[in-house]
Parts: sequence; C-alpha cells; structure tokens
Amino acid sequence: MIKSVSAQIHADLAHQYGFLGDGIGIAFLDTGLFPHRDFSPAGQRIEAFVDFVHHKNGCYDDNGHGTHITGIACSSGKTGSYFIGIAPKAHIVSLKVLNTLGNGVPDALIRGLQWVHDHHRSYHIRIVNISIGSPYTPEDQTSRRILHYVNQLWDDGLIVCIAGGNHGPRPQSISVPGNSRKIITVGSSDDSLKIFGSRRLSSHYSGRGPTRSCVMKPDVVAPGTNIYSCSLHNRYAVKSGTSMATPVVSGTMALLLEKYPYYTNKDAKKKLKFNCDRLNTPRSHQGWGRINVQKLLELP
Repeated sequence: MIKSVSAQIHADLAHQYGFLGDGIGIAFLDTGLFPHRDFSPAGQRIEAFVDFVHHKNGCYDDNGHGTHITGIACSSGKTGSYFIGIAPKAHIVSLKVLNTLGNGVPDALIRGLQWVHDHHRSYHIRIVNISIGSPYTPEDQTSRRILHYVNQLWDDGLIVCIAGGNHGPRPQSISVPGNSRKIITVGSSDDSLKIFGSRRLSSHYSGRGPTRSCVMKPDVVAPGTNIYSCSLHNRYAVKSGTSMATPVVSGTMALLLEKYPYYTNKDAKKKLKFNCDRLNTPRSHQGWGRINVQKLLELP
C-alpha cells in the first residue's frame, strides 16, 4: 500500500519537510497511462503521452500495469491521503511500449528509449523508470540493442531506474535491461511475503545477482509486494513485483533532485549507495540495501 511503503522508507517524513518532487520529470516506459484523477488536477501533471505500439492519440492504458507503477511514484492523493505517491508533485511523461498483455515489443521499446534521448530536455525529464525485464542470453542481439539505448540515456545524464526482474531466487537471474552496469537496478525488499492477487509470482521472486558479467546487482531494494496503487477507471489495484519496487526508487530520486537540483546521475547513485538500510539477506538479493529517504535527504 502506498502509504505504508512511504512509511517503510521514510518518504512521509520528506513530505512533511516539503519535498514532493516538484519540478522533476519522470518518464515511464510501460503499458501506457489512464488519466486517473490522482494525476490531477484534471491530468495536468501528464506532460506528454506517446504510443509506440498502436500509435493512437490521447492518453490510455489497455493493461493497467503502467498506471499502477506511475501511481506508486506520482499519485497526488486527491482521493485520499492513503494513496499519496513517493513524489506526488513530479510531472509525468508516459511512453507506451508494451502491448495489451503487458508484453514487450522490442522495436517499440527502442523507439521509446530513443524518444527520451531526443526530448528529455524539452520535457525536463531527469528520471527514467523502466519496469520491464526479460531473461538474458549473451547471443541475444535484441537485448544488446536495448542495453545500448538504455546506456545512452545514462550517458545523457538521466537517472535510469530499472526493475531487476521476477526470475529469482536463483543466482544470475537479473533481467534485461536491469543488468546494465551503469543504471540503478531495483529489487524487491519484501519478496518473502505471501503474495495476493497473482498466480505468476512465487515467493522470493526478486532477481538475484551477480549478472553474467559478474557485476553485483541489484543496486538497491524497495518494497514491491502487495502494493496498492492507481488502476484503470479511477480505481485501485494490488500488484507485486520488482516492477512495483522500481517506481519507489524513481520517486525517491525525484525527492533527492528537488533538494539537490545540481546533482548528476552519478552523484545520485553514489549518494544512494551510502544511505540504505542493510537487511538480513545476502548482497546478491539486496545490493546496498533498502532505500531510506530520511538518510538520503539528510533529514533530522
């Protein structure tokens, strides 16, 4: 639940000090976005929507996954403070790169990544959320192309947060493009909990490192199990996965950039590294640990 997530990582304390992600743009590459009233007023925080799958005009989501993850990061709480996201004043850029089933369309994803590269300055995008992942094999040329464009966004100076995937608990189960050395790879800190509303996930689902290139991943973990957030038709739904943990980190990065607007993506990643809470799990599961907004923003 969004409010309990905020309490776990102390984002609620940041809100009390006035850090809400104001002026920070987050691009979400996902299934699209329903113009939920929690992205209000009247959806005005939605700066842009581009459909790379069906090429339709107008903001929509034919699956619900994209709306859910956007809500975790950016819900305004208009329908009640219980549903306030991590960065409730950040503005939203939604790029539809997944189809109705929530499956990846590689060419659409690559076009979406290239769009962010071309337009991030125009829309004041500083953070990119990619709650997408697929198994990696070294001979997979499509995966290599995707990694190239993901790394390009990091080289542009953007903070890129990517899900570690739900193929755990075996080692080397970090998915593509979360296996990029440069970006911030996010795992789920609470994947041992009983999972509600999903038959697709098993316990201890969060992808484990290291990568096949022997890079220690994930970088950080955040709550990702049984998360309530925005859904289609102004409703709410519960979902679980590293997809849900990733926007918790993206929203946190928006709070960090609001306090320290001069930070580069490398500054932000370094700051994150030394301000997490260590958990009683192997490093291959938690990376640097669970994010702690109070430590990260140096709040009393």
